[in-house]
Amino acid sequence: MTLTSLWRDWHPRRPDGQPAVDGDYDVVVVGAGITGLTTALLLARAGRSVAVVEARQVGAGTTGGSTAKVSLLQGTRLSQISRRHPDAVVRDYVSANAEGQAWLGRFCSDHGVETQRRPAYTFATSRQGHRSARAEYDAAKAGGLPVTWLDKVDLPFPTEGAVRLDDQLQVDPMELLGALAHEATAHGATLVEGVRVRRVAGKDPVRVVTDVGTARADTVVVATNMPILDRGAFFARAKPARSYGLAFRTGEQAVDGMYLSADTPSRSLRDAPDPSGSLLLVGGNGHKPGAPVSEQQKIDELRQWTAANFPGAEETHAWSAQDYVPHHALPFVGPVLPGREEVLVAGGFAKWGLTNGTAAALALSGRILGGHQDWAAILEPWRSHELRGLLDSARINGEVGVEMTWGWLRPALHPGAGAPTAEGEGVVRLDRVGKPTATSRVDGEERRVAGVCTHLGGIVRWNDAERSWDCPLHGSRFQPDGEVLEGPATCGLARR
Repeated sequence: MTLTSLWRDWHPRRPDGQPAVDGDYDVVVVGAGITGLTTALLLARAGRSVAVVEARQVGAGTTGGSTAKVSLLQGTRLSQISRRHPDAVVRDYVSANAEGQAWLGRFCSDHGVETQRRPAYTFATSRQGHRSARAEYDAAKAGGLPVTWLDKVDLPFPTEGAVRLDDQLQVDPMELLGALAHEATAHGATLVEGVRVRRVAGKDPVRVVTDVGTARADTVVVATNMPILDRGAFFARAKPARSYGLAFRTGEQAVDGMYLSADTPSRSLRDAPDPSGSLLLVGGNGHKPGAPVSEQQKIDELRQWTAANFPGAEETHAWSAQDYVPHHALPFVGPVLPGREEVLVAGGFAKWGLTNGTAAALALSGRILGGHQDWAAILEPWRSHELRGLLDSARINGEVGVEMTWGWLRPALHPGAGAPTAEGEGVVRLDRVGKPTATSRVDGEERRVAGVCTHLGGIVRWNDAERSWDCPLHGSRFQPDGEVLEGPATCGLARR
């Protein structure tokens, strides 16, 4: 099935041809999500020559599939940071997100992008969830947020209390990205869609090698969430997380705020105004991409949960999104390698990219233009605060090692070509000496590609909801014909 977010359906976008990428720029930005486009706009306003190169279309990545909550209360994120870092770091993280939220709010107001003011809630449905929500309340207080605790929440199912933060924002992320792209190009930035960056190399200038040419720049900003560059090993310092969203027509506004559960599996709720009234957005059921699960079952579980709690809700859209959760609970915004200012990266927003991504853009543009934000230091990679994530990093990479081993063993234990796959199915088999083959059948066409991810050699698994090959190591994803969809991989699966 095709999964298309509500936002992308409302704002379809197609690349206008495939222009060549060439020329000399002050800055080349890779990626046209919230971080890339905001960075480009800030630099273009300052008079810098800027090019933005996007592999697919504006908003094709995480931003265009997000729930688009522009909130400083972020589920249980503050308590997760608090467990690893002192209160001063929590306060700086809140300051970074508050500045990002304020900038985004002003931009939307100035450029006619509709926003809604809503309270944000972190709610609990169990005793364990209650403890997590209470810990979030304490961390939010320590971070300087004016949160309140509620024993009862106005939701159509039992809860165990909630944290509430008033006067937060929600937005249509594709409308926002469209306005950012328009303003960036109006200030002289060049936006190129449908062109994939394959390599970034050199210095003075840095060369950005794409499918259709090479651009040169003094500085390159890689704003692809997970950097497409292996230098810096950011793929080993964060884990990919995939989750799902559904939109429903309910006939009236079903919820009065932005809700996120402290329990797992997660449940996210918000409304989305549309011309015929209001839609209910339901999200959650996250997991690691490429995990041994049925993605279709994850979506169906959300449908069943919604039907039980919001009877009569009529589904209009279903989609998915992918983000990365850093090992030390803080985003990374800064040099790809210590002391190397010519290539900067940003990502690890842990599903809170609208505030974190905007803050990252402010920090990156300030760094390039000679400005300074006091809170930016906690976001920089290669600082001592990353040491607080070493245990999580060891666990993440231990899981990667196990998956790498078993991924190669599985097809070896069941060799042979076997029968043709059924419609909508994909299998990985060892049908020849060497690398296993990934075979799928979509729309009646059987495709055969190498079953080995081109990033670091993981064995891909079939995604039965989105008809894609997903790598369980670091979240790279590929179309049935092997073309790259997302993740750190830049080269497709070899066709057979």
